[in-house]
Order: sequence, then C-alpha cells, then structure tokens
Amino acid sequence: MKNKILVTGGAGYIGSHTCIALHQAGYDIVVYDNLSNSSREAINRVSTLIGQPIEFIEGDIRDTELLRQVFTKHEFFGVIHFAGLKAVGESVAKPLLYYNNNVSGTITLLEAMAEANVKNLVFSSSATVYGDPEVLPIDETSPRSCTNPYGQSKLTVEHILEELAATNDGWNLIPLRYFNPVGAHPSGQIGEDPNDIPNNLMPYISQVAVGKLEKLSIFGNDYPTVDGTGVRDFIHVTDLAQGHVAALNYLQKQVGQDKYSSIGFLPINLGTGKGTSVLELVTAFSKVSGQDILYQFDARRAGDIASCYASADKAKELLGWEAKLSINEMCQDTWRWQSMNPNGYNIA
Repeated sequence: MKNKILVTGGAGYIGSHTCIALHQAGYDIVVYDNLSNSSREAINRVSTLIGQPIEFIEGDIRDTELLRQVFTKHEFFGVIHFAGLKAVGESVAKPLLYYNNNVSGTITLLEAMAEANVKNLVFSSSATVYGDPEVLPIDETSPRSCTNPYGQSKLTVEHILEELAATNDGWNLIPLRYFNPVGAHPSGQIGEDPNDIPNNLMPYISQVAVGKLEKLSIFGNDYPTVDGTGVRDFIHVTDLAQGHVAALNYLQKQVGQDKYSSIGFLPINLGTGKGTSVLELVTAFSKVSGQDILYQFDARRAGDIASCYASADKAKELLGWEAKLSINEMCQDTWRWQSMNPNGYNIA
C-alpha cells in the first residue's frame, strides 16, 4: 500500500502538528506551502522533532505547473489539504482574496490530483460551515450556512467536493470540520504563531499572559450562556492531528478492501463535544500560567454566535477517534510554547 502523503499548508499551525503525527504513524510526507502565513522554521523544528529531514516544496496551490511536477515526481496515496487563508475579519475586508486562494486554489489542486489519478483527499474544513446552529450539539446532518467569506469559502469547497464525488467514480473525499483548535506540541517547539494581532482567542490570551499584549477584549457578555460570554468547543491541536491520521487510516482500509469502490463525500466533525466559555478559558489559563489575564468586555462582534460545540459520535464510530486532552492540558501546552517562544518562530 502506498503511504506517501502530500501535505499542502504543512508549515502552518495544524499542518505542522499533523506532520509529526503522520510520521509517527508510518506515513512519508512531502510538504507544499507558500509560506504566506507560516514559517520555514516550523518545518525545521518538525524535522528535528521527528529526527529526519522533511521534503519541502515552496509553492502555491494555484500554481498548476508546479503541482503537475510534484505529482509526476512522487507517487502519492493521497493529499491532506490545509493550504488556505483563515482570518474571518480579513475575509470580510478581502473576499476576492479568500475565494481566489481557498476556492480557486482547491480547484487547481483537484485538477492536478485527477490528472495524476490520486483521488484520496482529507480536506481542512471548519465548523463555520454550520453558521448559527439551530440545535446543539452540532452533528454532520445539521444545516449549513455561513456568516462570512472565510466560512463561505470552506462551504463552497465542500459543495465542489460533494458534486465531484456524485459525478465521478473513485473519489474518496473526507472534509474534517474542525471546531476550535488550540494548544501546542508538548515539546514547546511548535505552536500557533499568528501574524500581527491574533485573530483567535487562545493566542490572544497567551500573548497577554507573556506581556506582549496589554489586555484581552471579550466581545459580548450578554449571551444566553453560563456566564454571558460565548461558548466554543476547544480541541487540542495534537488531538486534531490524530484525527487526520485516523481519516487517512480509514481511507487506506477502504481502498485496500476494494480498489474499485469509493466512499465519495464523507464529512466528519472533529471536536470534544463539550463547550467552554471565554471566561472559563481565561480562568483556566490564568491558573495554569500563574499570570493575571487582564480583560475588558466589548460589544458583540457582527457574525458571532452564542454557542457552538460538536457531536463527535461519527468520528468515534467510523474512525475510532476521540479527543483525549483537557482544557487544562490545552492551556499548559499553549503556555509552554508561548513562554519558550515569546516571539513565535521569529528567532532573530
């Protein structure tokens, strides 16, 4: 069975952690990344952690000719597709950029895969495709809608994958709908390293704790939740990485049983199934780090929702996967990464 995997966006936050998990599971990896929102240093550190160099190609998923060369050179079993822009606020300001990169880029990748007859794909989707959920917890049959161009770009790709599977035999397409990835590798060597001011809650909290930022703004304290602040399903990035390995293992098993069959389009949630409020996360991080986290309440942000957490039953049933790490472990590993790397991968 072929076990070489192309990891697009493999130098990014989730991609770099998944590279370690793939190596530990016996997969050979080739990383393809344009470094627009990631660092070559992340790949260097992953190489150190796994004890061997990683083949790295600096390239854009919209580069048809380079992709063609990569698929000609390597015999891949499949692709894990992380490459994409992911800041909600930026997507509102620059929608064309998000549709061009996230949607057009994925189409270019799929065309290169089809040409090379590589039809196994694990796609980095998002819980944002569920919009404002009608029922909690959210399962894979919940209605899909979006409140911003970032989420819409993920949902558009899902529609493309769905239609591709329906009209072409042989495709095995698993969009993994992540909830809220946080945490870092327990070594403290790799973690989330946002450009400029963080868009996500956990790195913002950790940068306040380490003294890079003065205080945290909490948007909304009048939601119908346990303490008025938004509730989210936070999942440790190493649990998330294991979810990708589990999805690939599932594909290997399905293809191995019958090379002429295909699973088509199979969306799966990756979350813990538990909601944690913003204030609960701040309290947990403060306790773990021993630092006071200054915060202020601001008005709700447009497009934000009160509560969002997953039903992860399908992942457990089909993939044999479930999240194992607690909120305290998420905070401990984030604090280790942030305190060891106060400026992220910028080591100059």
